[in-house]
Amino acid sequence: MPTRNKTDVMVLGAGAAGMLCAIEAGRRGLSVTVIDHARAPGEKIRISGGGRCNFTNLHCGPGNFLSSNPRFAISALRSFTQYDFIDRVKARGIAYHEKTLGQLFCDHSARDIINMLTEDMREAGVRLELSTGILEVKRADQGFEVHTSQGSWQADRLVVATGGKSIPKMGATGLGYDIATGFGHKVTETRAGLVPFTWASNMVESWSALSGLAVDVSARCNGATFREAMLFTHRGLSGPAMLQISSYWRDGDRLSVDLAPDRDLVHELKQERSTRPKGSPWTTLGEIVPKRLAQHLEAGAGNATVRLADMSNAAIEAIAGRLHGFELVPGGTEGYRTAEVTLGGVDTDQLNQKTMESRLVPGLHFIGEVVDVTGHLGGHNFQWAWSSGVAAGRHV
Repeated sequence: MPTRNKTDVMVLGAGAAGMLCAIEAGRRGLSVTVIDHARAPGEKIRISGGGRCNFTNLHCGPGNFLSSNPRFAISALRSFTQYDFIDRVKARGIAYHEKTLGQLFCDHSARDIINMLTEDMREAGVRLELSTGILEVKRADQGFEVHTSQGSWQADRLVVATGGKSIPKMGATGLGYDIATGFGHKVTETRAGLVPFTWASNMVESWSALSGLAVDVSARCNGATFREAMLFTHRGLSGPAMLQISSYWRDGDRLSVDLAPDRDLVHELKQERSTRPKGSPWTTLGEIVPKRLAQHLEAGAGNATVRLADMSNAAIEAIAGRLHGFELVPGGTEGYRTAEVTLGGVDTDQLNQKTMESRLVPGLHFIGEVVDVTGHLGGHNFQWAWSSGVAAGRHV
């Protein structure tokens, strides 16, 4: 197919990272073209944060990211911080608010962020090609050739911002990883992250009865701890605490969940033994954790008739330990279908941390979710998109 168009910079993917990269490159006077298979830009932005887009986090830093190289993200995050992006939001007059843990959301709609980015692209002279499938990407005598469903392009510089495998119903694929391996890059193991857990087969019947129940917990797995809400569902466990810890969990790993963080259940049960000796420990616990949860744990304990007066200190410690150290082995996760992000990706050892440029192929850059950098829940993944996009856009 003959080359139809020439562009200085070709960006594959009109998501958060790709659009901000294009803006930065366009502002430098380069001709920039963005290609995406979707009918509209920023589709993941549109659905994020319940439609209000958790666009960054006030506390975002390198410690909020997982990667085979934990230091890789430092340079980009420092070069374009959350406050730099907030300044752009303010300059556009977009109203926003802080929720818990530094999470920033639009007051009105995620479309405010999309509109900001598309307007900035227009002002920077960026060309946006939507509903365009990418058929082949290869080296050319000068730069790169990109063959699409709408024709072919020649580009001096190529930026891969195609995202990961999460939410395939929106068209997510492993295209970016295929492009990377085609150019000789290594791709680390990919798996679903920030994703709900499913019950093990022996837990489904009994535990699904708690569907809809939410409780504040501290969840632990493989050295990571998150203190947020946990939600019981028909299929398993969800809520921020579970989504967060899922990124650290592997098949067969055990989760430890403190169902009453910041409470000293041993002390409180001993006090109740003095003041209400005829009472049940589960009645007391039902005043601390949701009553339905206490009743469920009581039914599983097999000692429903026990009175506090009849309990030794060791027995009190044991029953308190069941809540402070509730343990389970999930059956699995919901997978990419509902995962917010994809863990793993293009190996950072073969990328320049300041420019996101390939160390193997000059002029080739990888940014955003396709790279082996994955953030915690709460706006951190968007910040990585902004930061890595700017890093590449300023150096293509």
